[in-house]
Amino acid sequence: MRLTFAEVNLSNLQKNYLNIRRKVNTKVMAVVKADAYGHGVKQCVDALLALGDRKPEYFAVALPEEADELLKLKVKEPILIFEPYIVENINLFKNKNLIATVCTKEHIKTLASLNQKVKVHIKVNTGMNRIGVHFDEAYEFINYCSRQSHIIIDGIYTHFATSDEKDKKYANLQLDRFKHVINQLKLAGINYGNAHCANSGAILDIPEAYMDIVRPGISLYGYYPSLETSESIKLQPVLSLFSKISTVKEIDKGEPVSYSRRYHLKEKSKVASVPIGYADGFTRALTNKAKVIVKNKVYVQIGTVTMDRIMILVDDNVKVGDKVTLLGNSRNNKIDAWDWSRILNTIPYEVTCSLSKRIPRVYKNI
Repeated sequence: MRLTFAEVNLSNLQKNYLNIRRKVNTKVMAVVKADAYGHGVKQCVDALLALGDRKPEYFAVALPEEADELLKLKVKEPILIFEPYIVENINLFKNKNLIATVCTKEHIKTLASLNQKVKVHIKVNTGMNRIGVHFDEAYEFINYCSRQSHIIIDGIYTHFATSDEKDKKYANLQLDRFKHVINQLKLAGINYGNAHCANSGAILDIPEAYMDIVRPGISLYGYYPSLETSESIKLQPVLSLFSKISTVKEIDKGEPVSYSRRYHLKEKSKVASVPIGYADGFTRALTNKAKVIVKNKVYVQIGTVTMDRIMILVDDNVKVGDKVTLLGNSRNNKIDAWDWSRILNTIPYEVTCSLSKRIPRVYKNI
């Protein structure tokens, strides 16, 4: 196995999930798209299913191919596919476990070609303005869907654009729009199945959005969706990233390190190399900015990040074979995906999803 590996603590995944479940007291749709946000979909789904009667009632993915992977894992729970289907993937929905996202009449008409009843969730655009039937047109569309003999409306949903921001004004506007649609359907006696809109940000801070189902994503994997949400649920990162020192060299003062000579040594120094690079998800944008932990001490990364290797400025305490913590905890120090995110002007979602398949995942505590 490579010296570089990601350790995935499935016990933390279960704890995060159960903490979410205790807070919301409603059905849970576990979002496991993008290979469970880079953590490994098979192992994460198995860990959640192992919770027995507390397991998620639904799973959600982005793509039909991801749903097909869950079917191969023998997942029996309903699986919502967020991306509206295309004709080329329509036969996948012959499997009764799969739920199609629909938001146009063309979607509904095309599904008739399967010659069977199909479960759908209707996406309502309340202000994200990405996909979905506009909230002003949602009642008419859902009413139309309810009259189609081949359609089973299992749910309706929307997605917040700003639930992870401190100012909840726009999120509350979206929530009001969605509630208005629900009230119209109730007054008309139209069965819309399960209503859901609460992503991780709303789960933390907008209890009025819980409705019938909540959809935790990044919070399952131990991160708050932004630095502006509350921490009303205890979360623990599920993934840690480790490697080992592979070489240590003494290099003279003034000498450059790595491509483009973006770092020059200020004095005669020891420089260690670690076998991780941008092909693994340790992006070049971390050059001369990242830190690592070796023997409970923080060291700085120096020189341009290369495809397969980084260099760090070390002292006499660091030897070949020493463990390097890139993401994770030591006794007194911690580096997590937010530390990388601050440097990269991004969010932990992107950090964990960007960790390449070249990095082996090692699973523990289940």
